Amino acid sequence: MKSLLPDRFVMLLIGMILLAWFVPGIEKVLPLQTISTYGISGIFFLYGLRLNPRQMMAGIANWKLHVLVQSSTFILFPLLVLAVLPAMHGNDQFALWLAVFYLAALPSTVSSSVVMVSIAGGNVPGAIFNASISGLIGILVTPLWMGLFMVSGAADFQLFPIFLELILKILLPVFVGMALHRFWGRFAEKYKKQLGIYDKTLILIIVYKSFSSSFSEGVFDGVNAIDLTMVAGGVVMLFVLVYMMTGHLSKRLGFSREDKITATFCGSKKSLVHGSVFSDVLFSGMGNAGIFLVPIMIYHAFQLLVISIIAQKMHQKSITSK
Repeated sequence: MKSLLPDRFVMLLIGMILLAWFVPGIEKVLPLQTISTYGISGIFFLYGLRLNPRQMMAGIANWKLHVLVQSSTFILFPLLVLAVLPAMHGNDQFALWLAVFYLAALPSTVSSSVVMVSIAGGNVPGAIFNASISGLIGILVTPLWMGLFMVSGAADFQLFPIFLELILKILLPVFVGMALHRFWGRFAEKYKKQLGIYDKTLILIIVYKSFSSSFSEGVFDGVNAIDLTMVAGGVVMLFVLVYMMTGHLSKRLGFSREDKITATFCGSKKSLVHGSVFSDVLFSGMGNAGIFLVPIMIYHAFQLLVISIIAQKMHQKSITSK
């Protein structure tokens, strides 16, 4: 029953949306933009600090697994969402489709992928490598995918300044953290839970700021409950399709049980951390920034629920079979 209960962080995210609805404009009083700007670098510095380069590289030789996971994350996801673009009509439907496409273009999540793979008895070094490299690839690939549909429609969506900002805010802090891992890595790992509060607090600030701006601009006025229900259903369907397809491809490629678990878990995940942070860069100054976070928040909650249940069942099955 515990696994079926709402995740506490998901409830906090909903709380931030409600706060933005009832009390918008806090960012005009408190320097939330400044906090998020510098806080983003802090998140990825700590991420790099906890990242053991030797552990990450332990599974690098398993190239088939890596190709499948990264192809699923950055090719399969976007192509599945692109397939329904012809069915979209009007600006409101296109805006929601673009928000789902943003979800599809994001990298895989790191911490939950590794934890779930470990519980299920999968290839943990492979999970660490793929989840970690996914975030670095996303700095380049996510803006490129989004640029296909936003360059012509948004005068301020310029790829080079976005790449530069992502490199300075995300990539550089990651590598600085990795360089200091040998000195402070044990400290960061020991207090990972406490440091995780910082990550989540910053995400909550970004979510509030984005939705506050969107509500003030009236972005959601033209979005009805039916459209939001369709987005939620589409997000669930997207997860199911990718999970099944990566599982099928893993079987066709002759993967071991451990590699199949890693491929399906890592290849079907999307990162709320990267989604929130990237949106603060990609859609900075846009009044509709909040709408881009709706699909990833729904997906985050659903993937946590489903994958945790699957991982626990796999764990129990492995115990009973011994």
